[in-house]
Amino acid sequence: MTDRTKAAGSGQKFIARNRAPRVQIEYDVETYGAERKVQLPFVMGVISDLAGKRAEPLPDLPERKFLEIDVDNFDERMKSVAPRVAFQVPNTLTGEGMLNVDMTFEQIDDFSPAAIARNVDALRRLLEARTELSNLLSYMDGKHGAEQLIERAINDPDLLKTLVREPHAPAQGGDATQPEARDE
Repeated sequence: MTDRTKAAGSGQKFIARNRAPRVQIEYDVETYGAERKVQLPFVMGVISDLAGKRAEPLPDLPERKFLEIDVDNFDERMKSVAPRVAFQVPNTLTGEGMLNVDMTFEQIDDFSPAAIARNVDALRRLLEARTELSNLLSYMDGKHGAEQLIERAINDPDLLKTLVREPHAPAQGGDATQPEARDE
């Protein structure tokens, strides 16, 4: 460690050791000739429109109430506020036109890249394809015959077009429309 890094680290430790755990507001009170310190609780309220482009208008300011928000009820509060964004971005997938984005967030996990991709139609299709390819890769692991079939399909454009056109075609010799007869 350099001297500068050591100094910064020791300064942070000093502040952490000597900082009060919360805001403390005190004042001196004289009661019957005796002075004592009274500590006031620190309460903070935030008035803000955190909903973005709301689908429904907010109530008037005097009608709004303060809500307690903590780690246990954060998702519930977020769902009630229903933050929404609506905008357009350049379509870098095809390079043509603009891509419409309209999302409403109901929980903190809705801000994850996968959740955002699921809410944008063009990205959702790419995410689904990626997931299916990942599942296929897991399925094919160690199956040499399956790897050869996939390689053959990729290298034969006519076969690939047929598979894309008829993804659920029955296997050779079978008829998917007729159920198998069973001896009972």
